[in-house]
Amino acid sequence: MARRPLPRILSSGSASITRSREFARTAADNATDVLHPLITITRGLRLLVGAGRQKWAATPKDKRGPTLFLVAACVLAFALMPYGGLIALVTVMGAAAWTGRERTPVRTGPDKAETARLRSLYEALVPCFSVADDPGPLFSHGGDWEKAFSGYEFDADGRLTRLQVTYPAYFTDSEADSRARIERLLHAKSGRGREYHFAWDEEGNRLVMSVLGALPTSIGAQRFVTAPGETVLGFTDDDAVQRTVPVRDGDTTRDAPPVVWRTGARSIEPHLLVIGQPGSGTTTLLRSIALQALQHGDILIVEGSGTGEYACLTGRDGVLAVECGPTGALATLEWAAHETERRLLAANRARQSGHPAPDDTKRPLWILLDRPGVLGHLAAADGRTDPRELLQVPLRHGRAANVTVVLTDQFDGLDTLGETVRTHCRARVVLGQCSREQVESVLGAEPHTTPMPDVPPGRGYARLGTGPVLRLQVPATPDPYDEATGEAQRQAVLGLLPERQTQAEVAVPAEADAPEPVMARPVTAAVAVDGLVVGD
Repeated sequence: MARRPLPRILSSGSASITRSREFARTAADNATDVLHPLITITRGLRLLVGAGRQKWAATPKDKRGPTLFLVAACVLAFALMPYGGLIALVTVMGAAAWTGRERTPVRTGPDKAETARLRSLYEALVPCFSVADDPGPLFSHGGDWEKAFSGYEFDADGRLTRLQVTYPAYFTDSEADSRARIERLLHAKSGRGREYHFAWDEEGNRLVMSVLGALPTSIGAQRFVTAPGETVLGFTDDDAVQRTVPVRDGDTTRDAPPVVWRTGARSIEPHLLVIGQPGSGTTTLLRSIALQALQHGDILIVEGSGTGEYACLTGRDGVLAVECGPTGALATLEWAAHETERRLLAANRARQSGHPAPDDTKRPLWILLDRPGVLGHLAAADGRTDPRELLQVPLRHGRAANVTVVLTDQFDGLDTLGETVRTHCRARVVLGQCSREQVESVLGAEPHTTPMPDVPPGRGYARLGTGPVLRLQVPATPDPYDEATGEAQRQAVLGLLPERQTQAEVAVPAEADAPEPVMARPVTAAVAVDGLVVGD
């Protein structure tokens, strides 16, 4: 059958049709430009009428009469005014033009690069969140990532700052190894060099990953607004604690969330253990604690490193001793053990006789030990007792006697800590660059954040008893006698130091009826306590 030829208008008039379409499109564009103000005002009037209808529908029936009366009064007022109708018309047209103006559309979804990143992250999670016999898998190769990622945020560089993942109910989110595998994968795929926080909601089968900002390092030594028995270890994230304290941050004053450690007779974590790498800020933390403890109590310092980091405290009011050698450390800790027993006996006698406890048993006594393991090696070489063995009495009975022990050491000395230290030092701090396994070995729980490759001094984690693991930044408290210390920080630390003791305060009374020695007397001199002479 022969093919019939096309009509002439379709075979020879295609160029004319194309020109006609271009002319019609140009005319429509020109007409739109000319009529754009009218279109804008019309769109605005339509929106105003719709808003008026909604307002009228939401008005209670008992208030519609007064509303109509008010509108009628306004119309009558404009009608009686000179040029009132013109003013009303101009006002309505202006309101319609403003309401109907074109607005920049708000982006509601990710762009191509962000979509590709989310798709890649979804495909990487498929082996972790899927099983072979799942009839309707939430995670599958080539599946819909929008069902699994219910929320996401990106920064200006296109990197993820927040991601909410919905995972299947059969995923073993109660196992630490399963959670750690997911956290490591998200950390690697979302970009290294940042610290991520992972919040697991086992009941709702949701995981929220968010990027944490750096903790401020500009907060230095100062008087913190705390009650007696409260010590600020450092500062943490805003949503980690329910309390803030005013602090000086540079030249300004602001509220910062502190990590507060409570000591005393009612404390459930009466002693503190600090572990860190060399140069991580453990000595800075111990110095900060000493300055705070001197406000309401007395301190004993045993320095095992022998570098003189606490020379600024020697001879100050409330500082009973600063020992750097094995002999002085043994004498000091032996006196502290007998002082703890004396306080317990004095408080017990007072209770049995129906009297309040003596005042010298109420004043807090702090025993601060910086790397006592070094002194333990020196004492073992001389055939003497390890100074840490003398801590058993203060650790076991210190809470009832208002005696607090703070011990710092490095990771290489963690295995040499005795069972008494591990049992009674339930408040713990880890400082410096360390892995999640090292943090768990000290705190007893893994942090919910990824470790940072580079951390400033004083940066780490804290856990008080069985509480959550908190990020921590220790306030800058350098040695004021160090030449590398800045002038502002040096003056801040020197301003917190007590006055130096006078010779009369150091002397021990020699009279027969002299009162029992009190804690304000330094133990570097020979002091008799319950028949025991302690001295160098």
